Amino acid sequence: MESGGKKAEAARIFQVSRATIYNWLSRDSLEPTLRVPSERKLNKEALIEHVKAYPDALQRERAVHFGVCDTTISAALRKLGIGKKRSATLRDVQKSVLLG
Repeated sequence: MESGGKKAEAARIFQVSRATIYNWLSRDSLEPTLRVPSERKLNKEALIEHVKAYPDALQRERAVHFGVCDTTISAALRKLGIGKKRSATLRDVQKSVLLG
């Protein structure tokens, strides 16, 4: 670009869009910027503690407690490997039947 090259040619060389070239040119420095992790809406450790303290709570009750929607709680529990209340109860029943 400094030696007279075109923006479209630079975009082809670097295999990026022309908008990216314009963004690069508008920056003070081309050094990479560090991304600061954002604060999550749902604290996973607090969710684990809540599950331990209230194992019989429904997902919608947990959602109200944390101020998030039901699907957020469902996804977080799934990622943590914690099953739904009904499936946990079913597993307990199955274990007791198998153990006699």
